[in-house]
Amino acid sequence: MAARWWRRVLRGLCGAALFLSQLSVLSGRAGSLMTTKLSQPPSTLAKSLTSTSTNAPYFKSLETTEIPPYVTNCPSNGLCSRLPPDCMTCNTNYSCVYGKTATFDCKVKPHVHCVDENNREQENFTINMTCQFCWQLATSDYVCTNSTSCMTVSCPRQRYNATCTVRDHIHCLGNRVFPKMLYCNWTGGYKWSTALALSITLGGFGADRFYLGQWREGLGKLFSFGGLGIWTLIDVLLIGVGYVGPADGSLYI
Repeated sequence: MAARWWRRVLRGLCGAALFLSQLSVLSGRAGSLMTTKLSQPPSTLAKSLTSTSTNAPYFKSLETTEIPPYVTNCPSNGLCSRLPPDCMTCNTNYSCVYGKTATFDCKVKPHVHCVDENNREQENFTINMTCQFCWQLATSDYVCTNSTSCMTVSCPRQRYNATCTVRDHIHCLGNRVFPKMLYCNWTGGYKWSTALALSITLGGFGADRFYLGQWREGLGKLFSFGGLGIWTLIDVLLIGVGYVGPADGSLYI
C-alpha cells in the first residue's frame, strides 16, 4: 500500500513539472509574439509618415505649376508696353485729365514674361494711354453684338441693347465689357439700286414689292395695275428716299 501511494505522489509531481514546463514555453512564445507586434507599428507609422511627407510637396507643386487661362493670350518675351490688358494689372490714375494722355503704373500678372526696350525682363513698367472710360471710346475701338430682330427701316429708327467688348490692343479705364444702346444696323442682302430699278420699270406689276419680300403689297399692285399708276409713282418716291425697305427690317446694301 505504501508503494502505491508513493507512485501516485511521483506521478502527480511529474505531471505538475510537465505542466509548469509547458506553461513556461507558452509564455515565452506569447512574449515573443507581443514584442514582434509591438515592434511593427512604429515601422509602419514611419513609412506612412515618410510617404505623406513626400507626397505633400508633390501636390503643392501641381497647384503652383497650374497655368492660368489668360496666359494663352499673352505673347512670351514681348514688350511689356504692348501686352494685352488681360496680361497686366494697372493702378488707376483718377487724377488724369479727360482726353489727355496720362501715365499708368502697371505690373505683369503671374506666369507672364515680357521685356523692355533693352531686352531685359521686367515686372513693373509704365504705359501711356488716353484718360477716358471704355464706354467713351470711338466705335472703331470696340466690338458689339448685333441684333437681327429689330427694324432698321422705321420712323423713328429703332435701337437695341448691345454688349460691347474693347479690342485687345486698346487701353481704357473701367470695365472692358459694357452695355450700350445702338441703332439697328444689319442687312439681309437687298440692294437699294435693284429695288429702285424694279420700281421704275416693273413697278406696275409689283416687282419691287415682291423683291423686298412684301408679298401682299406686290399682289395688290399686280391686280390693280399699280393702283392705276398712282401707287407705282408713290413707290418710286418712297423707295428712292429709303422709306420703304426690305420686309425683314434690314438695311439696303
